[in-house]
Amino acid sequence: MGDQPPVADDRIQREFLTNHWQTPIPPQGKPPAHFSSIEGSLDPESCGVCHRAPYEDWGNSLHSKSMGPGVVGQTMELIHDNPKMALLCYSCHAPLTEQQEKVVKQKGGTPSRVKKRHRPSALPLNASEDGESDELTFKTNHAFSASLQQKGLSCTGCHVRRHQRFGPPKRDGSIENSASAAQVPHGDAIRTTAFERAEFCKGCHQFEPNGYALNGKLLENTYNEWREGPYAREGKSCQSCHMPERRHLWRGIHDPEMVKQGVSVRLALDKERYQVGEQLRAGITLVNTGVGHDFPTYVTPKIIVRFELTDADGKQIGKSAQEERIGREVTLDLTQEIFDTRIAPGKSRTVRYVRAIDRTGLTLRASVIVVPDDFYIQFFEATAPKAKGKEARALLEQAAREGRARSFLLFTENVVVS
Repeated sequence: MGDQPPVADDRIQREFLTNHWQTPIPPQGKPPAHFSSIEGSLDPESCGVCHRAPYEDWGNSLHSKSMGPGVVGQTMELIHDNPKMALLCYSCHAPLTEQQEKVVKQKGGTPSRVKKRHRPSALPLNASEDGESDELTFKTNHAFSASLQQKGLSCTGCHVRRHQRFGPPKRDGSIENSASAAQVPHGDAIRTTAFERAEFCKGCHQFEPNGYALNGKLLENTYNEWREGPYAREGKSCQSCHMPERRHLWRGIHDPEMVKQGVSVRLALDKERYQVGEQLRAGITLVNTGVGHDFPTYVTPKIIVRFELTDADGKQIGKSAQEERIGREVTLDLTQEIFDTRIAPGKSRTVRYVRAIDRTGLTLRASVIVVPDDFYIQFFEATAPKAKGKEARALLEQAAREGRARSFLLFTENVVVS
């Protein structure tokens, strides 16, 4: 594999990505006989021996936590009750064959794969989205590593195929190795600019054209949102924002500073002070100034815009509170879209507030709260009581608590109005 020509043109890069992102990722097999134990290991800790900075970044990222309590709480029972659905979850959260308790075989013994179509549990297990029969049988995976599964989307998931390392060009843009494969650890790497393309992220952040859709829109459509927006035209890829300077952090909606860099918030009132009996008219405008896709993307996060009036002691006045949610709201069984108020790149949304002023000494408190895990919080709270085992129930409850703790205040302003 080390003698393959460098990947250069668009067609070859796309073919590379298609082959690179087969899921589950095929078994790595036995490492070459001359590899040391570190070179032959699939554990991210082994990669970190030499690649310390990216390893530490990864350890602080959500990729390292992709097999968190919410996913584990679901899959620990799904793998027995509905293994096909569990393997679909693993296709992004733990994509290595070595991370999956079971492997799939078609009837007759021919090895097969679960088609990565991101099918929600509301659809029948034995029916694919195009109506084709897709019945599968499963067997125990003897290459399974429970400890590796816990590492989620790790270094191997992106960079290793059959013990051959792959990566982006060097920082100077070159793709040639500086020494022969025999002279460097793990035979060095095959370098390709495919690692710098937005399509590298597409497999887990974009449903296929025939994938599950609601109201005529694919359930997950982040790559297409980017492709249709200004960043794609300007040549800015996912990595430009989420991996600046090649940092393996993948910051996004969970990171307050990242969100502040991508969205501007402004509070406006129609006048400075109001007399008793007058109508207060205010509005909060959010502008997607720097997010390369819809804000927020997918169905999971929500943005809550809140207004309330308080008295001189800071106590809320009666029923003065008003909240509006920005995002794509769907039912927990993923069968119906309730609303979609997301903000496309370069666009804005204004939430308005009108109240009668009935006394002096009032203050308008306006705020914007980001709830990165909103859908999952609701889903885990609804499914935890239905879990068969105590461990699964406890994990789902933990995931809901952790999701709530990740909410943060994006904007707040207090204005004396009377």
